[in-house]
Amino acid sequence: MVDNYQNLVFSICYKITGNYFDAEDMTQETFLSAYKNYSKFDGKNEKAWICRIATNKCIDFKRKPLKNQVPTEESFFLEVKDRNDSIEESVINAELKEELFKKCNGLKPPYDQIALFYFYEELTTSQIADKLNRNEKTVQTQIYRAKAMLKKLYEGSG
Repeated sequence: MVDNYQNLVFSICYKITGNYFDAEDMTQETFLSAYKNYSKFDGKNEKAWICRIATNKCIDFKRKPLKNQVPTEESFFLEVKDRNDSIEESVINAELKEELFKKCNGLKPPYDQIALFYFYEELTTSQIADKLNRNEKTVQTQIYRAKAMLKKLYEGSG
């Protein structure tokens, strides 16, 4: 069974997990589970059966809380963002933030205020709606339009 379906099961696991090493682990778990439960298998459509096991194993893996997963040293440092930006990064971020502020203020009302809240202050649509006492759908539409306006401004400035 492993010889026949190893590549298929791995590709299913990789597609679901998105990680090569997790896919390898889930492939192994799939065949182990198939071996343990082979006596319950009805003998019909072995390929579909093994694919279903792989899918279920991967879904269970993805649902498992991250606190139970121990990160490897390499993956930990790749995923954790360094909170101490360099001086250059801090200056660049401040300049980008200032440019965004100016471009948001350059929009016509009410889009200037909406853009500032959403893009500059990073508030959610519901927070903006509460703050401005507006319907959330109205705020979503205004965000969409403000985004299009900002896109034109940024494309125009290079």
